[in-house]
Amino acid sequence: MKASKYNFTFLVIFTFFFTFNELTAQDTESASKDSLDVFDQLIMERITVVGTPVWMSKIPGAARYVDYQELQKQGYTDINRILRSISGVHVQEEDGFGLRPNIGLRGAGMERSTKVNLMEDGVLIAPAPYSAPAAYYFPNVGRMSSIEVRKGSSQIKYGPNSTGGAINLITTRIPYELSGQAELSAGEHNSSKLYANIGNSHDNFGYLIEGMNIRNEGFKKLDSGGDTGFNVTDLMGKMMFRTNPDASRYQRLDLKAGYYDEISNETYLGLTRSDFNDNPFRRYAGSSRDRMSAEHWQLMARHFIQFSSDLDLTTTLYRNNFKRDWYKLQSADGISISEILRNPAQYPDALSYIRGTSSPDNTLTVRSNNREYYSQGAESRLTFHYDLGSLENRLELGVRFHQDQEDRFQFEDDYRMENGTMILTNAGIPGTQANRIGSADALAVFIQNRIIYDNWTFNPGIRFENIWFSNRDYGTNDIQRSGSDLRETQYHVNVIVPGIGVTYDVSSQITLISGIHKGFSPPSPGSDSETRSEESINYELGIRYADQLIQSEIIGFYNNYNNLLGSDLAAGGGGGTTAQFNAGEVNVAGIEATLNLDFADLLEISFQLPLSINYTLTDARFQSSFESNFGPWGTVQKGDKLPFIPRHQLNTSLSFSFDKLGIHLNTFTTGKMRTIAGNGSIPQNSATDSYFLVDLSSSYQLFSSLNLFVNVRNITNAVYNVSDRPAGLRPGLPRTIAGGLKLNL
Repeated sequence: MKASKYNFTFLVIFTFFFTFNELTAQDTESASKDSLDVFDQLIMERITVVGTPVWMSKIPGAARYVDYQELQKQGYTDINRILRSISGVHVQEEDGFGLRPNIGLRGAGMERSTKVNLMEDGVLIAPAPYSAPAAYYFPNVGRMSSIEVRKGSSQIKYGPNSTGGAINLITTRIPYELSGQAELSAGEHNSSKLYANIGNSHDNFGYLIEGMNIRNEGFKKLDSGGDTGFNVTDLMGKMMFRTNPDASRYQRLDLKAGYYDEISNETYLGLTRSDFNDNPFRRYAGSSRDRMSAEHWQLMARHFIQFSSDLDLTTTLYRNNFKRDWYKLQSADGISISEILRNPAQYPDALSYIRGTSSPDNTLTVRSNNREYYSQGAESRLTFHYDLGSLENRLELGVRFHQDQEDRFQFEDDYRMENGTMILTNAGIPGTQANRIGSADALAVFIQNRIIYDNWTFNPGIRFENIWFSNRDYGTNDIQRSGSDLRETQYHVNVIVPGIGVTYDVSSQITLISGIHKGFSPPSPGSDSETRSEESINYELGIRYADQLIQSEIIGFYNNYNNLLGSDLAAGGGGGTTAQFNAGEVNVAGIEATLNLDFADLLEISFQLPLSINYTLTDARFQSSFESNFGPWGTVQKGDKLPFIPRHQLNTSLSFSFDKLGIHLNTFTTGKMRTIAGNGSIPQNSATDSYFLVDLSSSYQLFSSLNLFVNVRNITNAVYNVSDRPAGLRPGLPRTIAGGLKLNL
C-alpha cells in the first residue's frame, strides 16, 4: 500500500504541472465576468449533489439545499442543529456540540453516520469511507458556504452507500474580487470563535485563505474538576488557475489544502438514570482522563475542461489523512462501562469506583484508541448533452478508483481510584490491545442519463461497485508486525445498483415525483465470514408545489431491506470492533413534508417574514426474529421497532428582517425514542426524553460592513436525555448564550 501512496503523490504533482503550464500559456486579456459566472456555475453543478434550490430543479426525489444566507441566519456551528431543519434526516446527539454526529437518512442506521455518503466539495470525507466509515472526523460546518442533502433514486451515483442518501458540504468559494470576512464571538462556558478569510480573483488566477478556532470549556461538571470542552483549529487554502472564457477549450484547475486539529475532553461515560435525575450535567470522576486528540489533513486537485458547449470533463484527485487517539475509560473491575451503566444494580462496586470511591490497583482500565487512517482516489466525470429527436438528454458517466485504510495500534492503561483522583498503576504497551490494519480498494463506475420529453423527466441510472477488502491482524504479541502471528482475511464484493426517478410537470407549479432504486452498503473488514452486504429496494412517491409565494413538498418513502447490517461500534454501545453483522429483513416507511412561505409576500408588507415547516414520520420494524449480543437490539421479535429512530419530528423556523435588524427563531420537537428494540409502549428505563427546543439568532447592522449578533441556544433551558448509549444517559445542550461581531471587507 505504501507504493500506491507515492504513486498517487506523483500523479498529483504531474497533473498540476502539466495543467498549470497549459493554463498559464493562455492569453492574459481581461476576462468577461459574466462569462466566468456561467463557467463557475457549471463547475459547481459538477461537484454538488443538488446544485440549485430544489424548487428550481428537475430532481426526481427529496433534496435540500441550505445556502450561505440561511447558514448565516441560523448561526450554527453544530451540524446536528442544521440538519434538524431537513425532513427525512435523523440525528442522535452525543456531546451537545456536534463534534461527532450520528446521522441517518430515512431510517438508515445513525451510528457514526456509517450509512451516509459524507462529502466535502464532492469528495468522500469520512476517515476511511469503505473500510472504516464511522465518522470520527466531520468537517467544521462553521467554514461552509452551503450544505446539500439528497435522498432517493437520484443519488445512486454517490456511493458506496446508496440506501439513505448523500450529504455534501460546500466550502467557502474563492471570491470574484479582493474581499474578506472576520468573526469574533464569545459566550458562556468560556466559549469563543475566531474566524477570518481573505481572497481575490484575477483574470487567470484566484486564491482564498481561511482560518477558524472554536473552543468551549464544556457544560458538564467533572466530580474531580477539570475541562470538559474542546478546542478546534481549522485552516484551509485554495488556489485556482483558469483560461480566458473565450479560449477554444475552457479549463480550470482548483487546488485545496486543509488542516484540522482537535483536542476534546469528551467521554463515552454517561450517568445512571437516578444520577441523571439528580444532576444531568454531572460527569463521574472515572472519566477525568478521557480525551480525544485528532489531526486531519486534506489535499485535493480538480481539473475541469469544456471540450464544447455539450461536452465537459471533471477530474478530481484527493488524499485525506486522519489520526486520532481517543483515550477513554473502557471498564471498571473488569466489566465494560456499557454493561455497568446498563445494569447499575448488578455492579454496585464497579459503579462506585467510577463515581470516585477509592479502589484497588488496576481497577479502572483506560483504552488508548489509537488509529490512523487514509483515503485517496481519482475520479473523472464526463457530462454530455445531446438530443434524440424530441428527447433532450444529459448523460453522465463517472469512474472512481479509491483506496482507504484504518490502522489500529491500541493499548490499555490501568488505574486505581484514590478519593476521586485516578492514579496510573500499570502502563500499557502500544499494540497490545489491538494491532490490525483494515483496508479497501474500490473501483466504482456509474452512468446516469436525464431524459426530458414534454412534461416528463426520466433519470435512469446504474452504479457498479467492485471492492476488495483486506484485514491484517498481527496479534497483540507481535507489536513489531513481523508477521509471526499474522491472520489475514480477504474478500471481494461486486454489486450492481440500478435506479430510476421520474417526474411529471402537471403544471408550471405542480410536479409529481416517483422513484425506485437499490440500496447497498458493504460489510467492513473484520466482519464474520457469514456477514452479507446490506441490500434493499427503496421506493418513493410524492408531489411538489412551487410558485412565487409558496414552496411545498410531500414525499412518501418505503425501504424494504432483505438484509440490514448492524455495526459493533463502541459509540453504539457495542464492543468497538467495528465488525458488522446480519440483522435480516427490515421495513422502513415514512412521510417527509416541507412548507416554505413568506408572509410578507402574502400580506404585501414591507418587511420579510419567512416561515419554514419540516415534518418527518418514520416507522422502522424488524421483519424477522433473532438473538443479538448488540445491546440496543438484544432479543428481537418480528414486528419490533428499531431503536433510536423517532416516529415524529417537527422543525419550524420563523424569521423577521427589517432594515438593519434580523431575528431568526428555530424550534424542534420530537417524541421519545426507544433505546432497545421492542414494540408497544416504550419502557421508561429504555427511552430517551421527548423534548421541545427553541433557538434564537439575532443580528443588527451597526455599519455597512459590521454586524452585531447574539445567539441563544435552548432558550427555555430544557433539560432532556438524548441517549443512553454508549454507556449511560447523556444530556442535550443547556441554554447557552453567545454574541459577537461580523466584519465584511
